[in-house]
Amino acid sequence: MTNDTATFSNNVPMLLLPPSEGKAIGGDTRRRTWTPETGTFSRLEAMRTEVVEALAAAGGGAEKLLGVKGDRLLRAQSANTSLIGAPTLPAWQRYTGVVWDHLDPTSLPAAARRQITVVSGLLGLVRGDDPIPDYRLKMGANLPPLGKLSTWWRDALSGELARTARRRVVVDLLPQEHRLALVLDGLEGVSLTLVDPTGKPGGHFAKAAKGDLARAILTGGIDVIDTWRHPTFELVATPL
Repeated sequence: MTNDTATFSNNVPMLLLPPSEGKAIGGDTRRRTWTPETGTFSRLEAMRTEVVEALAAAGGGAEKLLGVKGDRLLRAQSANTSLIGAPTLPAWQRYTGVVWDHLDPTSLPAAARRQITVVSGLLGLVRGDDPIPDYRLKMGANLPPLGKLSTWWRDALSGELARTARRRVVVDLLPQEHRLALVLDGLEGVSLTLVDPTGKPGGHFAKAAKGDLARAILTGGIDVIDTWRHPTFELVATPL
């Protein structure tokens, strides 16, 4: 992580990133609390409302749905059942974890943070500076009665992304779980995958590298892809 103030390239694409499983606690209730129409992608209000209602009916989600237990499960259930009116933080502050730590959005210019679009099981799509609540819900979760969220969201998110990415270049840094929630065909851009020396996707071990790569693209522009190197992982670029 760097604490330097980053510069910003005008040649920065729309960067697709996953959320983090871990979230920062708390938020601001004085300026804005969360409702399903909050943020850049307010067209997703109705579908967000359906997810919120399904989570409430499930008591915030059981251990199998949320993938945590003990105190972490209790916190997640509490957050998931009190989403309407919940305190918010900008997405770049809410999301924590290895990718986001290495991205280090605190030291990025505000314009760079606005280039980030997060693909979320609860929210659908989120811009990097959108106010969001604390929550826990994977895109691969099977949430009754909606079913698998990546499938349930796919048509709406694909259409919304096509609308907002018009005349923009898209760089996809999503893991497979989140890519399944989007149809990227027809967009201008590239999907990037970090693979290990055997050619397999780097997965968890490549998260730090993914954060570094995302930062490099946001500060240096899309041409960084041609020159970026990592000592462990190879970057594979596939046109959309």
